[in-house]
Amino acid sequence: MYKPSFWLVVPAAGIGQRMKAECPKQYLRISHRFILDITLSRLLANELFSGCMVPLNPQDRWWPESESAKDPRIQTCTGGKERADSVLAALEALAGQAADHDWVLVHDAARPCLHPEDLDNLVASLCEHPVGGLLAAPVADTLKLATEEEPAGVAHTVDRRRLWRALTPQMFRYGALRSALEVCLEQGHPVTDESSAMEFSGKIPALVEGRGDNLKITVRSDLALAEFILGHF
Repeated sequence: MYKPSFWLVVPAAGIGQRMKAECPKQYLRISHRFILDITLSRLLANELFSGCMVPLNPQDRWWPESESAKDPRIQTCTGGKERADSVLAALEALAGQAADHDWVLVHDAARPCLHPEDLDNLVASLCEHPVGGLLAAPVADTLKLATEEEPAGVAHTVDRRRLWRALTPQMFRYGALRSALEVCLEQGHPVTDESSAMEFSGKIPALVEGRGDNLKITVRSDLALAEFILGHF
């Protein structure tokens, strides 16, 4: 019986416009280390992965300075304009290495706070699942739907009982994910994450509850919070 391998994809081709920094946010530093280096080293501390593919921006000039550039387990490829383009480019670059039935875990470069127990739980929960799924956290805050006019007001309060925040990693079979992304991009269907591509193909990804402190660094204030979280694992 074929035993699937596990592959890691960490798209890092974004330019992080909301951060308004001199470099893409994955190359900002926490405790003197690139965020991307922290993310990759924490993931690859798990011996699960057969390899890792990192899509980079064609104009990236920071990667050669990173710790990760010296790691023989990590390969790079040219990323695309959007996240889905970069993930698909990574899957295409893995052709000939990954088999259709292998698992691919896609993780945000700017999420350095993934807890090792969440990674272990995701894999254990999904390794026999027919589709795959993602780490997610139930929505805790009260949610308001805004009115359309400006200034916005409250149209009504949204029932949060079935709402979850999508996190990463997201884990799907190599062949199915590649096919789903190809179809979505060909048809111009918006892809916000890998799960949305699988959903468009008619699949129902599983939700695996993860820690709420699996923070995605988006604005500068997130840097201090991420540093605090990383210091308390």
